[in-house]
Amino acid sequence: MAKKKKSTTTPRKKPSTKKPVSRQAPEEVENTLGPLRKGIDRVDSRLVKLLNERAKLVEQIGSIKRKQGTPVYAPHREAQVLDRAIKANQGPLPDRAIEGVYRELMSGSFAIEQPMRIGYLGPAGSFSHVAAVKQFGSSVEFDDLRTIEGVFTEVRRGHVDHGLVPIENSTGGGIVETLDAFLAWGGGVTIYAELQIEVHHAMLANCEPASIKRIHSKPEVFAQCRKWLTTQYPKAELVPAASSSQAVKSAAEEYRTAESIGAIPTSAAIGSSLAGEIYGLRELFAKIEDNPSNITRFFIISRQHAQVTGEDKTSIMFKTADKPGALVAVLLVFERAGVNLTHIDKRPSGRSNWEYTFFVDAQGHKQDTNMIGAIEEISHHCREVTVLGSYPRSRRIL
Repeated sequence: MAKKKKSTTTPRKKPSTKKPVSRQAPEEVENTLGPLRKGIDRVDSRLVKLLNERAKLVEQIGSIKRKQGTPVYAPHREAQVLDRAIKANQGPLPDRAIEGVYRELMSGSFAIEQPMRIGYLGPAGSFSHVAAVKQFGSSVEFDDLRTIEGVFTEVRRGHVDHGLVPIENSTGGGIVETLDAFLAWGGGVTIYAELQIEVHHAMLANCEPASIKRIHSKPEVFAQCRKWLTTQYPKAELVPAASSSQAVKSAAEEYRTAESIGAIPTSAAIGSSLAGEIYGLRELFAKIEDNPSNITRFFIISRQHAQVTGEDKTSIMFKTADKPGALVAVLLVFERAGVNLTHIDKRPSGRSNWEYTFFVDAQGHKQDTNMIGAIEEISHHCREVTVLGSYPRSRRIL
């Protein structure tokens, strides 16, 4: 039986139903964009003029503040300015972009009114540094004070205007170093404001992922990336550091040492992308935290006291009397006064065994009538009561 010859004809393609894309020549594109770009240039010119008009008013305010000794940074005024700007926004820019512009604008205003120094837990590139830059912008001075206790002492001594310290993480809970610093220095500073930032951890290294044997970071950061580390690097040595930025710095130093002797680098760190940029480590993996909604709350501490805004919190530190039901009695006082407690934590007093100091955040200002009554009444059930500060409640995540 004769074999059938293979057809040599090419199958006919079905005609495409898609319309051909009409592409403009480069000169036609430029003719289209040119007038729009000129429009942007005209708007930019008006913006710069308006910004400098605003700056002249800021100069006048700064002069008055210096004569009266009024603080340059006022959290209640910041909240008013941001709320007004966001309410005025009709788009298409998102509110987050408007807030970013105004935060940087206020940063420039601080520099005009009076140079301001902000202390933070370093080294540079730490999440405290990231939070400080997001809050205060790029026109103020930032001081790496190395430890959380250092932030407290330098604020207390007046060497910096304000300090920024982490107080609570949505995954890891309370920051014990900050709670202990309040125990030691709580009477010398006040909580002036709070802020919340999204925390995204990155694996940083200058070697291949498969070569990593040592990973540096802060213990709290390891806890926040536990599942990812267990899956990806179950045999790696986890090296604790005082801060995530110090961890990145150490990993970078180990990389340079290995490179200088011709060895294969095996060190990595978990920290912020900013730390990687500062210390020269590549970002191998971004957002490795187990909880994608990982948020850290920070306190801004100061020698100043924040004004009432109507959207406030008060933080209180107390040690209960040595009698049955003392803590329950304190909590019932707040309940009867209609004061909502949003956070409670405890730390060993450090003076005797099994003695604890409690920390609570309560909705309302210390000048509110019900808060005044509650604080007065709990003193009957406590050996010590310290109001750490009343401050505007953070309503946005940076």
